[in-house]
Amino acid sequence: MKKYEIVGGNLPVVICELSAGESMITESGSMSWMSPNMKMETISGGGIKKMLGRLASSDSVFQNKFTAERSDGMISFASSFPGEIKVLNISDGKSMIVQKSAFLASEEGVELSMYFQKKLGKGMFGGEGFVMQKLSGNGVAFIEIDGSAMEYDLQAGEELLVSTGYLAAMEESCTMDVVTVKGAKNMLLGGEGIFNTVVRGPGKVILQTMPITKVAELLIPFIPDKK
Repeated sequence: MKKYEIVGGNLPVVICELSAGESMITESGSMSWMSPNMKMETISGGGIKKMLGRLASSDSVFQNKFTAERSDGMISFASSFPGEIKVLNISDGKSMIVQKSAFLASEEGVELSMYFQKKLGKGMFGGEGFVMQKLSGNGVAFIEIDGSAMEYDLQAGEELLVSTGYLAAMEESCTMDVVTVKGAKNMLLGGEGIFNTVVRGPGKVILQTMPITKVAELLIPFIPDKK
């Protein structure tokens, strides 16, 4: 990729400029606008197993590959929800685990696959999902963040207690677990839920300030009952 630019403030779009022959990979429906010489090809992205994995992680079964033909090209990808687009530099030993549906687009060398939480309880009660997404390989990737992004670099053994839904991404070197909120009164009356997620270093952690699940909860009282 020659260069990229993220613009649009809280309704962001990333505009990528490619050299002739370069390609970008994206999920179905993520392209916003592009130059006429960008050729689109729908691909399986690694065969049946990986297709089913993307389906399990709430992404489209097929991916789209966009290639600049004959000359340099331009292509853009807009976020589907108010927030930020974060840039991840993926390399060997620097894989990232991200929330479901976070992946927006990447260079061709980045591989998207599903990531299973090792303990079922982490996915069922932690709020981040039993199946997450893993970005590995080599290249630049762009992910969607709900609201603003906050980054922390945790040292080995250092922990961060995260409320349900606020964990957006973490390096694969990090681990996560689920703990219950202490005290029955706190669980029932505190309004913070019953479970929290503990993220443990070493590695980078990216949190988000406005999980779409929280927005949905706030909107429910304002949705008219059609009965």
